Amino acid sequence: MIDRIYERWASCLRQQTQRPAYLLIADLIADGVNNGEFQARDRLPPLRELAVVLSLNYTTVTRGYAEARKRGLIDSRPGMGSFIRGKVPAIPLSSGSSYDMTMNSPIEPAAPDVAEAIRQGALNLFAHKEIYSLLRYQDFGGTLSDKEAAMIWLGKRLPKLELDEVLVCPGIHSVLVALVTLLGRKGGEICVGSLIYPGLKAIASQLNITLRALECDGDGPLPRAFENQCQTGQISALYLNPTINNPTTITVPLRRRESLADIALRYSVPIIEDDAYSALPERGVAPFAELAPELTWHITGLSKCFGAGLRIAYVKGPGRRSTQLLAGALRALTVMSSPITNALATQWIGDGTADNVLSAIRQEARLRQQLAARHLHKFHYQADCDGFHLWLHLPKQLHWNPSDVAIRLREQGVSAVSSAAFSTDNNPPAALRLCLGGALNRQLCEDNLTIVADLMEYPEHFTSGAL
Repeated sequence: MIDRIYERWASCLRQQTQRPAYLLIADLIADGVNNGEFQARDRLPPLRELAVVLSLNYTTVTRGYAEARKRGLIDSRPGMGSFIRGKVPAIPLSSGSSYDMTMNSPIEPAAPDVAEAIRQGALNLFAHKEIYSLLRYQDFGGTLSDKEAAMIWLGKRLPKLELDEVLVCPGIHSVLVALVTLLGRKGGEICVGSLIYPGLKAIASQLNITLRALECDGDGPLPRAFENQCQTGQISALYLNPTINNPTTITVPLRRRESLADIALRYSVPIIEDDAYSALPERGVAPFAELAPELTWHITGLSKCFGAGLRIAYVKGPGRRSTQLLAGALRALTVMSSPITNALATQWIGDGTADNVLSAIRQEARLRQQLAARHLHKFHYQADCDGFHLWLHLPKQLHWNPSDVAIRLREQGVSAVSSAAFSTDNNPPAALRLCLGGALNRQLCEDNLTIVADLMEYPEHFTSGAL
């Protein structure tokens, strides 16, 4: 079986002539880990032996293994060879289930009055709603009352809305699956930043859609990089997470948004605006749906500003016909969103509870960001005062592998994710995303920040395992 794996590698390398061979080797190792061909501690061939099998020079194979180590896929020991590290283990929850550490958990505010309002709203709904109406099949896109609630929530950022351009959907991730399916039918690639929501990477991989990484700076994707890709005629969409970006926390400023929107308009490239965090800042930047309404799919929801279990998304499409096409794709993939979930969201938006929860989350996020500033002020990190994650840069002089650091921190209960999880250009920076929302209370959040600060200030703890 192992021989067949490396024979297939050789075939892939012969067919793929545009991508550097050393990067392909790392890609093939990653694919083997993800699809189960490799298990943790499987031994890889010696460098010279693999070079012969793949008809490559020794230096290229050495670079391939080095790239795989950089991504946290393998370990190498002098005199022992290289071994598969396997998938990063999940951290068990108290309930016994496992938690996907790539999720950016929102804050659960310690506000008894808010919790009681949530409870009373739910009780009021079930006391007055005809229960069987919530247990029947419904047309996709939400009832009239659900859509009206969606327009209230979307209206916080979008000034002009038409009812027939709005859909109520079962979560942002589901919408992304349907959009990538819909937009990928004609082929082409989706332009993305160099660091993006890992869920989109997984979706694109499952649907065999290529993500084309754009060069970025501190304001987001570079317009010239986007236009260069548009000129190839191979781009089917531009994906952006423009507000409190996951993971970098960047909010794309208005001037950059205008430049990207202008290019998209000139080349008729649809824009997927994943604005999951747009409700968190009290004052936002004009969305792409306002700058290029005829091209933009604007997606937001309640999972990041109310609770992760409230799997509901609100979509404003670029016109009635396009919105109907998305509804058809989502109906085929998900049948419908849960009428009970929709009704709860509508209840909480209508009675003001959603606004109160959002305000409490925003207040707690600011307090936790102040804690982060106090504990991590000596180190280089990016954050938004209204967000509940930060982007921590590891000291370059230490040459730490971010995946190793993330695993060590997660063993201590810190919600840390390596940059490799977000990277689309196979060149992840030495950085981690830290989630401040996963901690159930402020004290636990501060304890976690203390662990991170100790690791950064006393790096010998990491190398000695004394953390």
